[in-house]
Amino acid sequence: MASRYIMIGGFLGAGKTTLIQRFARHLDASGLKVGLITNDQGAGLVDSAIGRSNRFAVEEIPGGCFCCRFNSLVEAAANLCETTRPDVLLAEPVGSCTDLVATVSLPLQRIYGDDYSVAPLSVLLDPIRAGRILGLREGRKFSDNVLYIYRKQLEEASFIVVNKADLIDEGEREELVAALSREFPDAEVFVVSAREGEGCEEWFDAVLSAEGDFGHPLEIDYGRYGEGEALLGWLNATVEIRCGGGAEEFDGNELIGAVAQALREKLEDAGAEVAHLKATLTPQGDPYEIAAVNLVRGDGVPELSHRLYEPLEDGELLLNIRAEVDPETLEAAAGDALEAEIAVARGLQLRIAHLEHFRPGMPVPTHRLTS
Repeated sequence: MASRYIMIGGFLGAGKTTLIQRFARHLDASGLKVGLITNDQGAGLVDSAIGRSNRFAVEEIPGGCFCCRFNSLVEAAANLCETTRPDVLLAEPVGSCTDLVATVSLPLQRIYGDDYSVAPLSVLLDPIRAGRILGLREGRKFSDNVLYIYRKQLEEASFIVVNKADLIDEGEREELVAALSREFPDAEVFVVSAREGEGCEEWFDAVLSAEGDFGHPLEIDYGRYGEGEALLGWLNATVEIRCGGGAEEFDGNELIGAVAQALREKLEDAGAEVAHLKATLTPQGDPYEIAAVNLVRGDGVPELSHRLYEPLEDGELLLNIRAEVDPETLEAAAGDALEAEIAVARGLQLRIAHLEHFRPGMPVPTHRLTS
């Protein structure tokens, strides 16, 4: 029997990981096996760590988006099917990618249609960010070429999912849905809260049962798309933390929140607009206990989505930052914040085991089918 392949896109900070985890738990409770496929331009993903902490089977595709690593996507799906035999595959593409129907959904359906039932593309959005981009509210925005990617993501969606509905009132919801329906009339709009569970089951049912209609390829300028991606700086880091100087343990929840706040302030001082800053902290050797923090706008507040139950003696911090700023600024901000909050403020020992910072390269899809 073919596995259901469900791809859930949306711009950085839209809440894809949180909604995917809720969807996975829903499927598991319904007696269906689920596999997760995460994706990033670099290695060391917070999304993968969260999926594993919830004890789901996860395959990670680093080093490029699904469209450019299509063969790796197929291999990851095959690995999950061999080891877990999932009824449903939930795939989360890179948050700065678009043109996913022509480069992923349609090739998967055409080439591997006997193995996978490909669902229509869902695209999530953060209502605060979307309101600013659609001119419904004031606030900081990205530059035009980054916004080009954001709008193209919505243009190709079959389902537009307004996430984080708990952040806006009923009038704001209605105004946002009306604006989305005017600008993207071919999409069906859902309003959900991944955190609270509101509205989720209606979307779950739709995406599990709807047939994919991939007959209308996106019209897109790849030069402008590549320029938009190149404006974003990316940083992934893995940091080992140990007690030192007489300290026997530390509060991991407090630490990860302090690091995120320090980074927010340093990036604000540098004039960067944060697309998504996320981090996890786990005890060394125990991926199932986890603290996680998210920041989805430069003028936002870091929020803990997962908490540790006990203080730590040592831990591993994963840090992923995506912002409209040069990568060197991200590296400097990360180094300063980690040193200040871990070593100086708390007297802990730290070792940066992995750090990469870069701008995404020009997207070069493995396939692009338009009919």
